[in-house]
Amino acid sequence: MIKVILRKGREESLRRFHPWVFSGAIAEIQGEPAEGDIVGVYACDGSFLAAGHYQIGSIAVRVLSFDENVLSPDFWEKMLSKALDVRIAAGLALPEGADASGVLTNCYRLVHGEGDNLPGLIIDYYDGVCVIQAHSVGMFRAKKQICEALKKVYGDSLKAVYDKSSGTAPFKAGLELIDGYLYRKEGFVDDRQVVMENGHKFIVNWTEGQKTGFFLDQRENRALVERYAAGRNVLNLFCYTGGFSIYALAAGAASVDSVDSSRKAMNLVDENVAVNGFDSSRHNSLCCDAIDYLRDVPEGKYDLIIVDPPAFAKHRGSLRNALRAYQRLNAAAISKVAAGGLVFTYSCSQVVDKEAFALAVFSAAAQCGRSVRILDRLNQPADHSVNIYHPEGEYLKGLLLYVE
Repeated sequence: MIKVILRKGREESLRRFHPWVFSGAIAEIQGEPAEGDIVGVYACDGSFLAAGHYQIGSIAVRVLSFDENVLSPDFWEKMLSKALDVRIAAGLALPEGADASGVLTNCYRLVHGEGDNLPGLIIDYYDGVCVIQAHSVGMFRAKKQICEALKKVYGDSLKAVYDKSSGTAPFKAGLELIDGYLYRKEGFVDDRQVVMENGHKFIVNWTEGQKTGFFLDQRENRALVERYAAGRNVLNLFCYTGGFSIYALAAGAASVDSVDSSRKAMNLVDENVAVNGFDSSRHNSLCCDAIDYLRDVPEGKYDLIIVDPPAFAKHRGSLRNALRAYQRLNAAAISKVAAGGLVFTYSCSQVVDKEAFALAVFSAAAQCGRSVRILDRLNQPADHSVNIYHPEGEYLKGLLLYVE
């Protein structure tokens, strides 16, 4: 194993189990690792600290293990089994041999990067189909091993493994960034299927949809909307395939308007409304820019507004502009919602922490001059787990607001 030797005093974060080694902490590298190779990380006194994937950039090593078992033949199977155990404990997955007849949810995130001690790897599970996204060269190079481990972990219940890393793996010469199936059970030919979430049906298309096909991280927040939506006129902005809209319709909302700029997404919204058997007269699909629509909508038309935009900040350099955008967007929602109305507002930008987002929403409320209460603080669900030693993994944050 190639050795990465740290500068004196720079080993403390690893001794506290933080899973990243920054390039500035490295004193020397003994050998010439290729990007994606597994390397050992050592303190200046020669003591072993960790092993992980080497990469070129500010984060030089993403740690896979704090002992040397990372090269054991069953490493991937052990790690994926542990991840599945967490989902079983959270009530999202079933233990082997359990009766699945009454299952209300059959889709979840199996691996959430650092949250499952597998930095650079995302795996979402859709009723027997695993969709992989590698965010590092190391994970991309290991995808066939990961696929074999998934076959062992899930056994005969695994229908397919689809690699969708072309948009997430770093572009490097020699990597064939072409999406495709790593495994398909005999007879399995579909590129999409209907899954269940809290008893509601959703059509997931992992080949053409955004991310892995569905935004699993809003499961609990969608259920919260269902608690509040009965009898209300609901506006779902940046709706994608209509997750919040389906829950609102199920709750008995008087009307639901779903807004997104993607025609493909809006087509899936209509399909999801139909597959759940809802009366289409209570739902309206609007393919247009969500911000423009909100700006032009009459005040008081909606008494429940959901604001769930894509990430406004991908890196710290865009943080200031992102916070301004969150303030403007939330000011528009707070100013337009009816008296006694609710605003569910979110940020999925990792570099925007909870305090900064709350301050942006506070500034928006102050700008509008309306009385606003925080009824709930919202976050990501259990299958998007946060490693306690890696608080940076807490990316989704939200607020439920009551506006007088």
